[in-house]
Amino acid sequence: MGGSGGGYFSGSTSPEELRKQVMDAEQRAKSQTFDAEVSGMLGDVLAETNRRDPDRLNRHLTTIHQALRQDLEGEVDLRFGGSIAKHTYVDGLSDADSLVILNRSELAKMTPEEVRGYFAQRLRERLPDTVVTEGQLAVTVRFGDIDVQLIPALRTGTGVRIPDADGRRWSETVRPEAFAKKLSAVNQAQGGKVVPTIKLAKVILAKLPEKQRLSGYHIESLAIQVLEKYSGPRTTKAMLRHFFAEAPQYIKQPIKDRTGQSLHLDEYLGRGDSIPRRVIAEAVARIGRAMINADGAQSKEQWEDLLS
Repeated sequence: MGGSGGGYFSGSTSPEELRKQVMDAEQRAKSQTFDAEVSGMLGDVLAETNRRDPDRLNRHLTTIHQALRQDLEGEVDLRFGGSIAKHTYVDGLSDADSLVILNRSELAKMTPEEVRGYFAQRLRERLPDTVVTEGQLAVTVRFGDIDVQLIPALRTGTGVRIPDADGRRWSETVRPEAFAKKLSAVNQAQGGKVVPTIKLAKVILAKLPEKQRLSGYHIESLAIQVLEKYSGPRTTKAMLRHFFAEAPQYIKQPIKDRTGQSLHLDEYLGRGDSIPRRVIAEAVARIGRAMINADGAQSKEQWEDLLS
């Protein structure tokens, strides 16, 4: 009985080529499985960082707002000024929850320490059953479920003034909205993947020794530099690996501060190519190489070490 004799093994394909095709297909399937497993791990870490409930935070901010309005004659404007506004909050690793912009003329002559003390005292008076503590920059209000960190700020004609790094002097006029707007635009242009990449980068970089850690604002600014023109796969895993591969070159040189608070947002690392910059850049580069090695070995364990 005749027939076409076709099928999978027809044609001029040799057994060696067939074996190669099968092995390539198996490797692709294995790589896809590995990528899916690592992506699942990243998703679990993101779920943990996202446990901060914005609705709950909003309720507490409303309570604080109402408490202050009872005492202050001028307008009290509560505005998200930290990572909550930019959706890059990582529990325990991030910026303060809100700038509390006080629009009261007599405060303008006070130092940041005096304004912070005034602010904390008013909160204690209005929220007598709540613990209120003062830090170097922020005032922390300890509610039963979460702590809320607030930075007192003063409004000027062109923006706001916040305490400088040591909390003793007022900064130049800043425009935090400009930075949040830029970050949001880059995130949107990259399919919403920049924000989760920043959150994961903060988690991983928090493992570095204290002297090698970058500020949350610096990490966010690096993400803009590295990912604004990114053209690779729009997956969190790929973008995280790209961030750690490219960020070291940007760490070595100062980055202009988009808020206007200072000439460069990373002045704490000194001049371009300073020793602190080179040390931190190499630490970040090592993490990038570890990601490449983990992918090369298709090792979930190595990725777990980076994320744990």
